[in-house]
Amino acid sequence: MPCADGTQRPYLSFDAATSTGALAGVLEAVEAFVPWYSGVHCGAGYKSQASALAYEGARLAALAFAGRGPDSGDVAVIRQNTTDAISYLACRLGLSRGDVVVATMAEHHANLLPWARAATCRYVECGKDGTFTGEDIAAALDRRRAPRLLAITGASHVTSWLPPLPDIIAAAHRRGIPVLVDAAQLAPHRPLPGEADFLAWSGHKMYAPFGTGVLVGPRRVLAAGDRFLAGGAGFEPGRGEAGCIAPFQPEEEGSPNVIGAVALRAAIGAVEDIGWPSLARHDRRIAASRARGDSRRSAARAGS
Repeated sequence: MPCADGTQRPYLSFDAATSTGALAGVLEAVEAFVPWYSGVHCGAGYKSQASALAYEGARLAALAFAGRGPDSGDVAVIRQNTTDAISYLACRLGLSRGDVVVATMAEHHANLLPWARAATCRYVECGKDGTFTGEDIAAALDRRRAPRLLAITGASHVTSWLPPLPDIIAAAHRRGIPVLVDAAQLAPHRPLPGEADFLAWSGHKMYAPFGTGVLVGPRRVLAAGDRFLAGGAGFEPGRGEAGCIAPFQPEEEGSPNVIGAVALRAAIGAVEDIGWPSLARHDRRIAASRARGDSRRSAARAGS
């Protein structure tokens, strides 16, 4: 990379908090597909058919990555990113100012601002270390008015702390409250929580380029309510949205990012090939190395 003195020096990139670099296998999959991309579900030609198959393959891969089978009743809606996916869900739920959404002060703006715009937010405060407990969540869920939704991060984007999701989701479900997990930070590091009603994450956080995000949730919910946007799908003449040619295309307006979907599918495959145990061990090694460095710096300051 270029430096201030005009020289070029090797660059070791730890700048992956906002966006991750594409894995080699992901770039190879994109390069192989680029000559063949075309419109999705809107043509009879070979390239259009190949693009539709690749796009729907990415949808099925995302659904499986979220721990849902093809007969689960859930669907994976491909959006631009996590922010777009959560904003889309906020629209589909048909919320009003009289509705309460419980969120935490550990959330990224993607999991705060859409709810603040659509409903009334009830926030769970964090301690000085940026964490909260299951009891803190339960107390917020038990306050009047009963919440329509709990929106919670799967992993802090600041501290990397992992909330106790299984216990928290179970507590919400005992109260009849559905749960959205913002899994943008979690998806490249740990398995997604199968108990969550809704999951949202981004490809660019898990080593895939381009703007692609996913929202997973029950088809009956995501097909209800108002459309987020209108237009751009293929329909049978005279039948409007009821006659959409593709299985869930009315929810993916316009010409979708099929290259981004191919990248996302390749990234999912790469993460699954590496395996969760290996990823967890790698995370622990990095955390331990940082802790040793912090300890040495503290000792040096004390000595001086």
